[in-house]
Amino acid sequence: MTKDVIALTPRMPDPLTVLAGLLSGGPDKLVGTAGEDAVVQLCDEQGRPLVSVEAPLLVQVAGEAERLLGATAPPVPFWWTEARATTGVEEAELLAGTFAARLATLAGGSAWPPEAARSLAVVKTDGVSVAPTPAAAQPAVDALTDKVAVVIQDRPVIAMTAWLSDAFRAAANAELGLQIVTSPGATLSPAVRNSLTGWPSRWVVQDEKDGYYDGLSGAVLRWQNGLFSPIEAADPVPGDPRTPVAAAYQEVATTGERQLAVSFRTVHPADDRLVLGGALESVWRELTGEAPAGWGTAEPANLPWSLRRLTDVAHERAPEPTWLVVVGGPDRRGLATVRISRTKAGVEEDVTLAFGYGPDEEPPLDALPRAAEVLATRHHLQSMLIQLRKARRDLAVPPRFEGPGVPLAFVLGAEEVREMPGDRARRTPLSEPPVQLGPSTRPSLYYPLPGDPSDLSGWQDFERLMRHLKGA
Repeated sequence: MTKDVIALTPRMPDPLTVLAGLLSGGPDKLVGTAGEDAVVQLCDEQGRPLVSVEAPLLVQVAGEAERLLGATAPPVPFWWTEARATTGVEEAELLAGTFAARLATLAGGSAWPPEAARSLAVVKTDGVSVAPTPAAAQPAVDALTDKVAVVIQDRPVIAMTAWLSDAFRAAANAELGLQIVTSPGATLSPAVRNSLTGWPSRWVVQDEKDGYYDGLSGAVLRWQNGLFSPIEAADPVPGDPRTPVAAAYQEVATTGERQLAVSFRTVHPADDRLVLGGALESVWRELTGEAPAGWGTAEPANLPWSLRRLTDVAHERAPEPTWLVVVGGPDRRGLATVRISRTKAGVEEDVTLAFGYGPDEEPPLDALPRAAEVLATRHHLQSMLIQLRKARRDLAVPPRFEGPGVPLAFVLGAEEVREMPGDRARRTPLSEPPVQLGPSTRPSLYYPLPGDPSDLSGWQDFERLMRHLKGA
């Protein structure tokens, strides 16, 4: 049975509706709060949480319930109310389902998954107890060691929810890794994939044959010394343990789907009049013909696209960095993560963007130089990398090998070109010379990479270019 249950309702659950949901454990069930009172918790007799309920979220972006849950939601705007049950406690899972069922009944709408929210009856929890703190202290954390925090998720798409974002932040503050354990049918949102970058954080996939494996590398894992880590082969080579790769990870399907991936960094002079997000919007328009559909500080992305509101949020959080997720509409799947930070150089925007294409769709490769020039001439571009990769159109990351992208182009901003000694930036070991972007007095340079998009030779060209630009 699932551990997360979500009510999708056209009307905001009012206090009486929420109270009716909280009474799913009976009138004598303890209630507590967490997260600066943004999370309400039904607790056991010792005050430890059985079910944690997030404050209702107003979603104003179409397609987010379909993207993340595979569910049909009410027309936007609708309310997304999420309840998470403590792992391994059947009564807690029943409580979460009854809570969501009562909200969907009283506020209209539906609950996800449907099979978890079929009963409105009071759940008997007398004598039920859960894990002691600190494992139960963070609503999204199921186990805690001196090395990692472990989160168990059972959803079709593991998204960067507010809870999971808090778990990442808490683990980082405690200098711990975060390990996400899922069923083999789950996928990751790119927003989560981009956050699992440092050891010992990893995606742990349950597997009937191999037990557990890393969903991003395929390495077979075991729980050992307080964390999931790779095992060694039965006959390791000295100096090369040769970790076994799970058979399920190697089941590659050829679908013809592709992704166009664009990552770039801009550095703006610090100014009270600075409007953020314009660089991302410009690239999005060049590649799709329209602006992003929505954004948010977690998934689901709940706010309509607005440069002004995005800027206000980043300004309110400064000097702390701001992390954002940006999505496109259902017709053209696109997703970006944005990190805005204040540095000595100014205000930096680090953007990782991807669009998905089916086998009968062609990525707009001819628009890439125009997108690069807009960034170079209007948005203080520092650098940009463009890749094409064989991967899913819906952008979800499966626990299967997809292969790396092939670099199509690299762009160096005007300030970086100016600081490079001599004419090193213009004289490269590539067969094609760089294309000048912007005015000749302060140009940026666009380097087409002549590698074949059907193989990995583009990486060889890219590495040669990087070594040259660094003076190696």
